[in-house]
Order: sequence, then structure tokens, then C-alpha cells
Amino acid sequence: MRPPPSVAGKVMAILDTFAHGDAPLTLSEICRRAALPLATGHRLVGELTRGGFLERLPGGSYRVGVGMWRIGAMAAPGELRELALPYMEDIYEVTHANVQLAVRNGVKALYVEKLRGPRSVPIVSRVGGELPLHATGVGKILLAFAPEEVTAEVVAAGLQPLTRHTVTDPARLRAALAEVRRTGVAVVREEMTLGTCSVAAPVRGAGGDVVAALSIVTTPRTDLRTFVPALVTAAKALSRDVSGHFSTERKGNGHAGPSAQHDRPD
Repeated sequence: MRPPPSVAGKVMAILDTFAHGDAPLTLSEICRRAALPLATGHRLVGELTRGGFLERLPGGSYRVGVGMWRIGAMAAPGELRELALPYMEDIYEVTHANVQLAVRNGVKALYVEKLRGPRSVPIVSRVGGELPLHATGVGKILLAFAPEEVTAEVVAAGLQPLTRHTVTDPARLRAALAEVRRTGVAVVREEMTLGTCSVAAPVRGAGGDVVAALSIVTTPRTDLRTFVPALVTAAKALSRDVSGHFSTERKGNGHAGPSAQHDRPD
């Protein structure tokens, strides 16, 4: 028999209910998603609200509070985001398309930052959200340079067809990943969402490992080849900054920098 969850486990379950990005949530919705009795959820949500980790809205629903954002900004992806923003802004000025930064979190692409404007095509990604590795530009970069066991896990879980263009055949996916490693860029056309295509490039850390991916997302009418030079140049410049920043940090205080290996424990 599995032991009952600890208080910390219950708190983590409550906070995880907001990970899907469809906040605000009512107390009953939080309790249902966290699998907690209403009385327990009411007590813990109240404590989290008083501590600033959740915020109660006038209508009685809840959303993530400033306390959670403050702690989240201190994580390694937050530092990566700060280093990347100037380069992302440069790319946006040149393309006026969506510009995205993502890292690998297990078998998903976790979006750390994105920039868009009034002329950018609508996209489904959001900061803090996750999308499949096999169907996104950033995902194909992160998967191509991940250990082979990650690809095996993605394939074993099933390559979900998100549109009629999604690559769902394992052999085709592996061939596409080999091409990404050969060219250094990933091109995805309407695999995640109809009406969008993307090109992505790797961001490398001090040891040469791919720690993140930069991408441009635009319409299928766009010639993505015209965006490749600016994207690759920005990704290489960001790689130099990431390598220098986190190498210095490790020497100074022993903390590791951003890693592409954000695997969840079993």
C-alpha cells in the first residue's frame, strides 16, 4: 500500500495544478486536480495565499502569486533567459516573427521565453509550458543532441500526430534528427500547428553540450532559409555568453549551469 502523501507532497500537488497554464482556478478545481479533500485543500491553499505563493482574485479563484515567480526567476532557466533576451530581441527586429527559447525537460520542450508582436503568427507555446519534442523546431534540436535513450523513450511513448504533417514514423524521425545533427538547424513545417512553420538552432554550454534551442516561428509562406543566418549567428553568440557565464559561476560557487538533461526521476 502506498503511504499517504506528506504535507510537502500535497503542497507540490497544489502548485502543480497551475502548470497547465489555464489559471485562474477555483478551490474545487485545485482540489480535484491535486486529488485532495476539500478541507485539506482549503487549509493549504489558504497558507500558500498568505505566503504570497498563490493570489486570491476578487471572484474567489486563485492564480500563481508573486512569491512563486520570484523563486522561479532564480532557477537556471531564468538566468538563461536573461542572457538570451538581447539576442532574441535582435532576431525579432530583423524578422518580426515569433522568437522562442526552450530547454529539454525530460521528454518535453520547456519554453523559457518567447517574443512576439502584432504581425507575428499566433502560436500555441507559452512561457513555462511544454510541447512535444518530436513535433516542434526547438524540440527536434533538443532531441537530436540528447542521449539516444531519450529518443528511444519518445518513440516508445508513441509519436502523437498533432497535424497531418507530424512525423509519426520512428524511422523518419530518426532520419530527421540525423539531418539536424548534420546541418545544425531544424526545420519544422506545420507539424505542431497548421499554419505555422519554424526553424531552430542549438545553444551550447561550456562543454559543447546543447543546453537550449532558439527558434523562429512564422507562416508557411515564409522562406525560412532567409532567417537561418540571423538565427545561427544569434545562437552561437548566446552560446559564448552561456559558456562564459556558467563556467565562471561554477568556479565561483560550485553551482552547475543550465543543463539539457532535465530528466524527471522515475
